[in-house]
Amino acid sequence: MRRTFVVGRYLVITLGAVAAAAALRAQTPAPAGAEHLRQAYDTYRSMKASSAYRQVAWQFAGPTNISGRATDVAVADRTGARRIFVAYATSGVWRSDDNGGTWQSVFDDQPSTSIGDIAVAPSNPDQVWVGTGEANLFRASMAGVGIFKSTDGGNTFAYAGLGDSHTIGRIVVHPTNPDVVYVAASGHGWTDNEMRGVFKTTDGGKTWNKVFYKSPRTGAWDLVMDPSNPEVLYASMWQRIRRKWSDPRVEPGYSEGGVYKTSDGGKTWTEVSAGLPAAQFRGRIGIDIARSNPKVLYAFVDNYEPGRPPLPNEEDAYGRPVNEARIKSAEVYRTDDGGATWRKVSDSNEFMTRHSGTYGWVFGQIRVDPADENRVFTLGLALNVSTDGGKTFATFANSRSVHGDHHGLWIDPKDSKVIYDVNDGGFYSTADNGQSWKFAVSAGGSQFYNIVVDQSTPPWMYGSIQDIGSRRGRLALTEGREIRPVEFEGAPGGEGSHHAVDPKAPTIVYSHTFYGRFERQDLSIPPPQRGRRGGGNQAQAQQPPAQPPGPQRITNIRPKDEGLRAQWMAPVVLSPHASDTVYLGFQYVYRSTNRGNTWERISPDLTGNDPKQMLPRSSSEIPYQTIVALEESSRVKGLIYAGTDDGKLHVTRDAGKTWTELTENVPTRKWYSRVVPSQHADDTVYVTQRGREEDDFAAYIYRSTDGGKIFTSIAGNIPAGPVNVIREDPTNPDLLYAGTDFGAFITTDGGKQWQVLGGNLPSTQVSDLAVHARENVIVISTYGRGVWAMDRARVTASLMPQRDERIH
Repeated sequence: MRRTFVVGRYLVITLGAVAAAAALRAQTPAPAGAEHLRQAYDTYRSMKASSAYRQVAWQFAGPTNISGRATDVAVADRTGARRIFVAYATSGVWRSDDNGGTWQSVFDDQPSTSIGDIAVAPSNPDQVWVGTGEANLFRASMAGVGIFKSTDGGNTFAYAGLGDSHTIGRIVVHPTNPDVVYVAASGHGWTDNEMRGVFKTTDGGKTWNKVFYKSPRTGAWDLVMDPSNPEVLYASMWQRIRRKWSDPRVEPGYSEGGVYKTSDGGKTWTEVSAGLPAAQFRGRIGIDIARSNPKVLYAFVDNYEPGRPPLPNEEDAYGRPVNEARIKSAEVYRTDDGGATWRKVSDSNEFMTRHSGTYGWVFGQIRVDPADENRVFTLGLALNVSTDGGKTFATFANSRSVHGDHHGLWIDPKDSKVIYDVNDGGFYSTADNGQSWKFAVSAGGSQFYNIVVDQSTPPWMYGSIQDIGSRRGRLALTEGREIRPVEFEGAPGGEGSHHAVDPKAPTIVYSHTFYGRFERQDLSIPPPQRGRRGGGNQAQAQQPPAQPPGPQRITNIRPKDEGLRAQWMAPVVLSPHASDTVYLGFQYVYRSTNRGNTWERISPDLTGNDPKQMLPRSSSEIPYQTIVALEESSRVKGLIYAGTDDGKLHVTRDAGKTWTELTENVPTRKWYSRVVPSQHADDTVYVTQRGREEDDFAAYIYRSTDGGKIFTSIAGNIPAGPVNVIREDPTNPDLLYAGTDFGAFITTDGGKQWQVLGGNLPSTQVSDLAVHARENVIVISTYGRGVWAMDRARVTASLMPQRDERIH
């Protein structure tokens, strides 16, 4: 049965219930959780070792000048020899034995390289605990799979439990008994779950007891131990969930956040929140204790009480107008009696209101100088310090010269001038109280959202990097087909941007920046400065100066319709049939036939447009129910597929005059990470979906060979998702490439059987993949280890020896 209806001037055709589609829908697998993910990595490891492509090497292509977001730092004192461990949000754990001069990655081969916290046992510097799962809850944060333990100083790690916690806020090890460890587990990012709260082991991680728990949405975020009495601990509880349409904010009815204390090693707990904001206003709370006077503690509270009204023309970090009262936001409280009473000590001023921007849930860290109870650091957009017990704060020394968005701090207990800081740019250290800083650029790795390789000679690689902005670097192929890593420079776009480069005039670059800011640049006429602020305090990524209108530069020329919704990574696509034709994805599809000078809307709202999955325009709103995957067939002009973040799929065969919904023909309804019309067959299309926003780690890849009437899974033996990208080989229709949160895969039989592509890629999320036909190179972006490339000729040649071996 077919039903036809009209929306505005658009004729929309919807297929009715089809028996085949219903059968496929009935086979929808149950969501795959963290335990599935952890066990699936063992399968991935075996596949990698036996792959026919294990000898084909990925080559690091850069950037050599950019690191990535770090979350924590820990120091081991090995009889006077200092060993530094740095935890990264998606780049694993790195170790230095020469005070930050050189670095070694020590957590590469693990099922999750997203790290929430790291701790060294005070009584045994070779015992290192790693909590996987960043607790900051960024939109692209990757879930963890529990706690890992090393007994040899980080050379090897073994799984030690708490697999379903997903995020770890803090690990505290007993000062004299390394088998006693406490963990603050903040729980799933996107869904409710039971494995959250405070956990304790007394046998070195063999077994765990949940010693404090509130509810499936309230986890333990921070945890400190009294240095004079290890039976006394304080925990901060955070009630939160991240929704697809909002940040993890305080919601109506929340009442469980606060500070709690135990005096008997976790057997009993008492709330010690007197003097803090009322429970319904308590967001994330960071706590620290004064080592020099353990009765003194500080709490850094993200306070949701209404504050001042918005200022005229005030904008948030993404250039969106702020049209509601600012919350009181960052406040510092102090107790001098071990938590019995708290008092607010920080000033209520503009400095504190702007301390954490409009996203205080990202920060919440506070540190007390081990030698001075009145010297306090708060971590936010900037690194701030108070020398009067938290009353007044100022930006610390020359810390403006380091990257912004701070997440961890270590102060040397023997010399407070030595400070290690971790932030969205990586790891920085100072030995002179902040007068000068050293950057560990060789540690960690940049978090790329995407990659585009243009038709220049040699090609430019374009991508956007978390909190850095958009960057580009040359694909440096030597005569021997080796790839040299390069620095990346500024490029059009921002922190979250898709890019499209004109294949005939590769100096013309289009970008669709976070939440729908579109721009076009002609890079043959370079402006004095190029790039866009990456979302943090990044000095080298400034807003470019305005240019005269015309073909050189057109900025922010999005369509004029009101109420447009665009995702963080909003699609921008050039027609393969006419490079002057540009498509943009909001909740509608827009088309320009003159490089973006004017626009027409060519679709109705292709999303569910459910008001229950939207917020009124506010600083916590995340645009949702938007088009996130959009492509035009290279074979058939006007054949366009559009996939949305709320799991809708549509196709038009007449350049937007009519649209057919295909949603019910796909077995699962998830966020579409890619839609890829085949370059080899008119009616073939591939789609990939991800379940990350539902804490679901199954692999979802489907193919249709009849224009979308029936979709069949071709995920085959890929052990886990999320699947972020699929691409066809330009010459062989049965040869496909896929990128998941584990790595890269290849199939030579259209998806029946997959193999791991390459044997040397560290465990990392492959966020995007491009095949450059002219250069015969495969390029991947990773969310945590930068950009890598592979000689495609070696891929196609690698099977021949394997076949000969099997014959003989």
